Amino acid sequence: MIKSHIAASYDIIVAGSGIAGLSAAVSAAELGRSVAIIERAPEGEHGGNTRYTEAYLRMKSVDEVADDFEAHFADNAGGYIDPAFLAESIRPYEGWSALTRTQSFLDPEIIGTFSESAGPTLRWLQNAGVKFDFLPTAFITTTTTRLLPIGGGLAMVEALTAKAKALGVIFHFETSAQSLETDEAGAVTGLFVRRLGRKLLFKAGAVILACGGFEGNAEMLAQYVGPRSINLRPVARGGYYNKGEGIRMALDIGAAPNGDFGSYHAEPIDPRCDVAEPAVFTFPYGILVNKEGRRFTDEAPGTVDAHYENVTRRIFEQRDGIAYLILDAKIDDVPNWRKSLRTTKPAITAGTLSDLAEKIGVDKDALAQTVAAYNAACMAGEFKPLQIDNLATQGLEPKKSNWARPIDVPEYKCYPVISANVFTFGGLKTDRDARVVNNDGDPIPGLYAAGETAGVYYRTYTGATSVLRGAVFGRRAARHAAGN
Repeated sequence: MIKSHIAASYDIIVAGSGIAGLSAAVSAAELGRSVAIIERAPEGEHGGNTRYTEAYLRMKSVDEVADDFEAHFADNAGGYIDPAFLAESIRPYEGWSALTRTQSFLDPEIIGTFSESAGPTLRWLQNAGVKFDFLPTAFITTTTTRLLPIGGGLAMVEALTAKAKALGVIFHFETSAQSLETDEAGAVTGLFVRRLGRKLLFKAGAVILACGGFEGNAEMLAQYVGPRSINLRPVARGGYYNKGEGIRMALDIGAAPNGDFGSYHAEPIDPRCDVAEPAVFTFPYGILVNKEGRRFTDEAPGTVDAHYENVTRRIFEQRDGIAYLILDAKIDDVPNWRKSLRTTKPAITAGTLSDLAEKIGVDKDALAQTVAAYNAACMAGEFKPLQIDNLATQGLEPKKSNWARPIDVPEYKCYPVISANVFTFGGLKTDRDARVVNNDGDPIPGLYAAGETAGVYYRTYTGATSVLRGAVFGRRAARHAAGN
């Protein structure tokens, strides 16, 4: 075994300084524990994905989760789960078998704890200086309620960073977590890190892994998501720092995996744009075509907030992982439609579809045929842009279920769209106190995980819950680790 210099000792070490890590660090420091944060990014660029997100929160008030909160999680709790495990999982957790405790699915215990803890956690964030309101979002049509922090995720990072420093939390910036130290009994006793090319050991009574997923690691993406992942990119700069070490180091000591390792949270973005989260949520009012100039999906199966991820996954499946949103001048009939665009790049425009096809590199005859077939399938009816209007195509495959109007009035507009990787779904199995569970169903002493390092999502992301769960389980990890 390579000996490493013991750099320092703390009661609790937190890897990562996004919402999960900062919530954990501040909570532990409030309880009087000595705490250090290990962060790969330099100061001022720290905060992971939280720093760059608007941080939507699936709440109907500061104290209450949205009405569909638990149901949406339950509907996307795993694959085809064995009914025997489901039946056992509705009993008290203490009575579960070891086999059930290690299964890769979202435990009802986690859903219930998350729901119950959300409101108190937001009140705690308010006390830290974060303010909340029901601000406008990028979604023109919605099915659920969303609360936002004023100033977005950056306001959260700045408020909690300031509070952490005031409480004596030590930040080790430009330092990356590498592996875990364990004792002969298997308990975690420290964290190996790398700083300026040197390997160091920080000793601790507990380690909380809150260092994100692996959206910034091309090798892990190819391994788990597949070779098409070359066409993905993180939605914001913070994601590039997430290399997956937190997940790997825990798996290396026997942690159980959880979450959908082959998937990720997909968001449609303009690949030409270099700002954080340059989203394009306008496609329900136009058509999407691939490089062959063909439609490939229903652009408007329902409200955009509920369906953009599934549509974006279909974009990812196309050749080179790209599609083109085609709109015509009638888009101006949609009130405030530009709020659904977060790109800073202008539309590609043309007076004819032929000229537009040439500009975007799509066969003009194929595009003309696609638009003609789509136009012919559009039926008469009332266009209601701000609600489900069932104005659908007839006799067309794939159909368009809502807001289907002909594309026939110049000037034509186009936005290229790819799938961004907001965060990966695969992570570590944890219990309601964020303790990492091993493959025998037992908590690994001294090891916790929160945020995207802990896997909970399957199939379709329960929108506006990622930042919220980072705060909830970051706090729970810290409180348990501190013996509170």
